[in-house]
Amino acid sequence: MAEPKKRVIMLADCQSFYASVEKAAHPEYQDKPLVVSGDPARRSGIILAACPLAKKYGVTTAERLGDALRKCPHLVVIRPRMAEYIRVSLHITEIFQSFTDLVEPYSIDEQHLDVTGSIRLFGSPDEIARRIQKQVQHETGIYVRVGISDCKVLSKMACDIFAKKIPGGIFVMKREELPRTLWPKPVHEMFMVGSRMTRHLYKMGIHTIGDLAQTPLPRLTKRWGVNGEVLWRIARGIDSSPVTPHSQLQQQKGIGHQMTLPRDYTSWEELRVVLLELCEQVGRRCREKGLMGSVVSVGCQGADFDHPTGFSRQMKLADPTSITDEIFDAACLLFHRHWNGLPVRKVGVAVSDLHPDSLIQLTLFGNRDRKRELERATDSIKLRFGETAILRAASLADAGQAQERALRIGGHYK
Repeated sequence: MAEPKKRVIMLADCQSFYASVEKAAHPEYQDKPLVVSGDPARRSGIILAACPLAKKYGVTTAERLGDALRKCPHLVVIRPRMAEYIRVSLHITEIFQSFTDLVEPYSIDEQHLDVTGSIRLFGSPDEIARRIQKQVQHETGIYVRVGISDCKVLSKMACDIFAKKIPGGIFVMKREELPRTLWPKPVHEMFMVGSRMTRHLYKMGIHTIGDLAQTPLPRLTKRWGVNGEVLWRIARGIDSSPVTPHSQLQQQKGIGHQMTLPRDYTSWEELRVVLLELCEQVGRRCREKGLMGSVVSVGCQGADFDHPTGFSRQMKLADPTSITDEIFDAACLLFHRHWNGLPVRKVGVAVSDLHPDSLIQLTLFGNRDRKRELERATDSIKLRFGETAILRAASLADAGQAQERALRIGGHYK
């Protein structure tokens, strides 16, 4: 019996993606330090992406724009255009799909490719990676770094730890060479290890990825349970998960939406408006997907993340629903039960335990069919004429965020 074919998995990462898209669109900025940030006009907001030239001045992603400008006063600052970034990302996906049909997005600027079956058509893994780099650069102006190995987790670390830091931007991580290549690296560089976990590992005498890989598994599971085994498997490169196109859609277990508010909301009257807008968004997404939820979840947070406040609670409904008012009634009930009156900066609503909306529970009271028809009509108007073509009156109040949110994708301007 023939042995199974060894997989060849790539992780392709777009360098400084948002900033690279802007430089491709504005050749006049090609040799200037450039960042994409929240609000250039007010010199406020967070750095979403910094080009390599900006990084040479010490500018980093997620720092405040004001701090970045102090490091580099001649910084070019551009407001994000999320619709354009999504368009370019989809274009890059199409390029990847010309080499293999097994392409799985990991984020807007990272994607896994299984090229095991493509080698006989396009050459060695190195050759495929170089062809991908050349085609993406030619068609979009984006520079792609590629990590290559025999599983997703190793290809991810091959890209993050090695390919991003070497000329050429391509690195092949061979399993038999892990003790020489991966294991000497500091444990904080390992995928899924953040600053807090790093401190815990240091206290256990684990300083390198190799230390973690060679730690007895029972010692890790005793400390962290299944998460300890996950870390041990990552360090050893044990990952049999396939590269699965559209896997996130296939595995959807809930539909939710959350909103970071522009200021602290302190009254129920204000929060009620936001909850209604969130429930309308969640209900609409359910209806678009032909789904209903049996469980409604609500959560909120304050602005001080060092001293967190808020709650997250859920409740089971008598019948599954995608009707905005029914989701809203449950959300209000949860909020009244659990909100302690402290200022709120972030609110979220979700439905889960999903069912097809073809399974309708008849009720003796109320007119659910009429409500469904009304909401389908408003959904159709918004789809054709835009999110603000029809609004609830509450959204016109000062607390309403629907009009401002319609200008954004993922919290950033389109």
